[in-house]
Amino acid sequence: MALIHLNFESRCLFSNTDVNIILPDMPRETDPVSFYRSGKKYKVLWLLHGTVGDYSDWLRKSSVELYACEKDLVVVMPSALNSDYVDWDNFALGYHMYSYLTEELMPLMYGWLPVSDKREDNFIAGLSMGGAGASLYAFNHPDKFAGVYIMSASPRHYKEDITDSKGFNFRAKNVIANAGGFKAFTKSYQNTWEVLRKQVKKGVELPRIIAACGTADPLVYKNFKEFEKYTKRLKIDAEFIEIEGYSHEWRFWDICVQDAINKFVPSEETAGNAF
Repeated sequence: MALIHLNFESRCLFSNTDVNIILPDMPRETDPVSFYRSGKKYKVLWLLHGTVGDYSDWLRKSSVELYACEKDLVVVMPSALNSDYVDWDNFALGYHMYSYLTEELMPLMYGWLPVSDKREDNFIAGLSMGGAGASLYAFNHPDKFAGVYIMSASPRHYKEDITDSKGFNFRAKNVIANAGGFKAFTKSYQNTWEVLRKQVKKGVELPRIIAACGTADPLVYKNFKEFEKYTKRLKIDAEFIEIEGYSHEWRFWDICVQDAINKFVPSEETAGNAF
């Protein structure tokens, strides 16, 4: 396995930023010249962290390196602060995380590393805030991703201004203010519930959608079930996975990332496997 830690100055984030990249193993029977000069482009999983996390979380707290190398899969793990993976125009010089992934990081990976830019070879996944981010990118850019795996997160149907409801919290207030108010928020790319409906109405080819949640997750499980019902009303062929007893925790997310890799890059041994 080759592990790259990339630190560079981002034009979208207006700061230095960190990325970890897992690259496939060189087979023992292959000579280095043949392997490194082959020109092969690999499938890639864009893997997003959760709140208070960073680019190192998945490597430190899961076995994603093992799972990826078994499938010759590139995994790209960026840092996103607590940005919710959206653009923040009014933060310092600006912090455009939503734009960063598709307009800067993806071109960088395609241009500098052996990463395929074909839709059928690109997948996105994440946990908690990163799960919401994965749905944000996948639903707004269905032309870029063949599959999305949403872990312990769910699009929500915002029926009222959540800053005035019992669900008020400081984070929601900031996100809505950043979008220009509640009405602007609900009409923006951030409202993935509505974005998904519009894509279905237009007849857009959606990525394969897989969502997973522990039944003991106090933060997400209710919204997860509501989203499952919503996809059925929209007649979307999505897969919903529940595991009894798991909460908002890394033991669950390690199971999920292995499942995501097995389903997005199946082999004869794993093609039929599921929870």
